Amino acid sequence: MIFRNPFQKRQPKWAATVAATGWGESTFAELAWDRSRGAAARWAVAGAVVGSLIALVVFAPAAWLASMVSSATGEKILLSDARGTVWTGSALLVLTGGPGSRDASALPGRLNWTLRFRGTGLEMQAAQACCLNGAVTVMLKPGLGRMSATLLPTSAGWVGQWPSAWLGGLGTPWNTLQLGGTVKLVSPGMTVEAVQGRWRIDGQAQFDLTDVTSRMSTLPALGNYRFTVSGDPANAGTAQLNLVTLEGALQLSGSGTSGAGKTRFRGEARAQTADEAALSNLLNIIGRRDGARSVISIG
Repeated sequence: MIFRNPFQKRQPKWAATVAATGWGESTFAELAWDRSRGAAARWAVAGAVVGSLIALVVFAPAAWLASMVSSATGEKILLSDARGTVWTGSALLVLTGGPGSRDASALPGRLNWTLRFRGTGLEMQAAQACCLNGAVTVMLKPGLGRMSATLLPTSAGWVGQWPSAWLGGLGTPWNTLQLGGTVKLVSPGMTVEAVQGRWRIDGQAQFDLTDVTSRMSTLPALGNYRFTVSGDPANAGTAQLNLVTLEGALQLSGSGTSGAGKTRFRGEARAQTADEAALSNLLNIIGRRDGARSVISIG
C-alpha cells in the first residue's frame, strides 16, 4: 500500500506531457524571440527617424536659407535662384522695394557661402567676385528670442564695394535718382542683434559713396559722401547715424538715431551757388524744398 503526503501539491496531468515534449521551453523561447524582434523593430524605426533628421539637416536646401533672409529683411534682400544646401550654396543677391514692389536689382555674378558650426554658434563665409573683398566672415549666434550677427574685420580694412545703381532696386526714391558711382563698406567689426523684433548695434559701419552721379542732373558728378552707423555705448540698443559731404557740387549733411524699432534722421541738401540751376530738379526729389535747400526728414 502506497501512502501519499496529503500536503504534497499534485501536478496537473498535462505537466508530464509538457516536460516530456519540451513545449513549455519552446513557448518561452518564442515569447523571448517576439520581444527581441519587437525591440529590434523599434530601434530600427528610431534609427530611421534619427537618420532622416540628420539627412534633413545636412542636405537642407539652400532655398530654406533664402526664405529666412527674405523674411528677416521684409523681402528687401533676396537670395534668388538659390542652389546647393544651407551649408554650401550660392545665389543671386537682389535688392527689392519689399512686398508687392515691382523694383528689383541684382548684382552681377553669384554670391557663394559656406556655413559650419563654431563653438555655440555658426560661422558663415561669403565670397562674391564682383563685390566682396575676398572671403567675408560673419559669426551667427542664435538664442532664446534673439539672433546676433557679427561681421569680423578683414585684413584689408574694407569689406565690400557695390555699384550705386544697385540701390535702385529698393524703389522710391532710389529708382528715380538712378545713381552712378560706387558704395564701399569699411568696418573694424560690427554686431547686429535682433532681440524680440528689435535691432541693436554694437561697433561701426562706414559707407563711402564715391564719384556719385544721377540722371536727374546734367552735372557729370555730384560728389563724394560718407554715411556712418555707430553703436552708442551710452545708450545700448541705439545707433547713431551721420551723413557728411567729403567733396562735391551737391552738399549733403544730416544726423539721426536708430533703435527700438524706430529710425529718425534729419538732414539737408544744398547746391553750390554755381550749380544751383543744374541741381534744382534733384533737390526737389531728395526732400522738401525750402528755398535754396532741400530738407530731408525720416521718422
